[in-house]
Amino acid sequence: MTDWTEQTATARNWFESLRDRICAEFEAIEREAGSDATFAYTSWDRETEDGSDGGGGVQGKMLGKVFEKVGVNVSTVSGAFSSAFAAQVNGASEEEPHFTATGISLVAHMANPHVPAVHMNTRFLTTQKAWFGGGADLNPPIEYKEDTDAFHARLRAACAAHNPTYYERFSKWADEYFFIPHRGVHRGVGGIFYDHLECEDTATFDRHFAFTKDVGEAFLDAFPAIVRHRMGMEWSEEEKALQREWRGRYVEFNLVYDRGTLFGLKTGGNIDAILMSLPPEVTWG
Repeated sequence: MTDWTEQTATARNWFESLRDRICAEFEAIEREAGSDATFAYTSWDRETEDGSDGGGGVQGKMLGKVFEKVGVNVSTVSGAFSSAFAAQVNGASEEEPHFTATGISLVAHMANPHVPAVHMNTRFLTTQKAWFGGGADLNPPIEYKEDTDAFHARLRAACAAHNPTYYERFSKWADEYFFIPHRGVHRGVGGIFYDHLECEDTATFDRHFAFTKDVGEAFLDAFPAIVRHRMGMEWSEEEKALQREWRGRYVEFNLVYDRGTLFGLKTGGNIDAILMSLPPEVTWG
């Protein structure tokens, strides 16, 4: 079985550098809005039953004038899945439950209901297999078609640079994944979602890593532009109430269906980091 230690470190370093650039861009937006809000960073260590090194991560959180609540987390963890959970993970089994995982995860809930919330994550996991996954999706309480089109266009370009089938496949996957069955509605206006881009050797690692990096770059290019375009718009209390109710749908999806939330809880991750996707204010109508 291939030793992916070097590749895991390479992916981790890039995820951390992406975090630093995203956080700097979000803080710059706060400055443009007359706010001095900055990210606060909290390190955490993953606890293991036998006391071995399980890795950990850094949770970054900012409460600002534009970004009502935004979390940007990077974690690198390792260990063994429980026997019940191992069967649900690509390449893991009760006989061989060990894993490593490194990735970046971001959720931003915005103060202005005209500015869409957003989710982005990219990750590299190894079990008996190794693969990349990730994506980005836009979640507006009040949709503007030009924002939706611009976000999708940037992701489409990132996909097209690597495989002509990626955008159609991964945008469809996002539509299917970010759906709330008990409500019969989508969580947002989509984006892309992909998983299990498997690496058989260093060549396929390099290829899938290059795509994953381009997804991160596409997000960093597209989302701040949308924020700057919408953040100065006035809003009514009715629109803010609509945003809070829409956030309830977001919470329902993340707590009931989201695989990333389940993975974090099942692998002993940091609870605050796992649940950073929850908005600061929410209502259920």
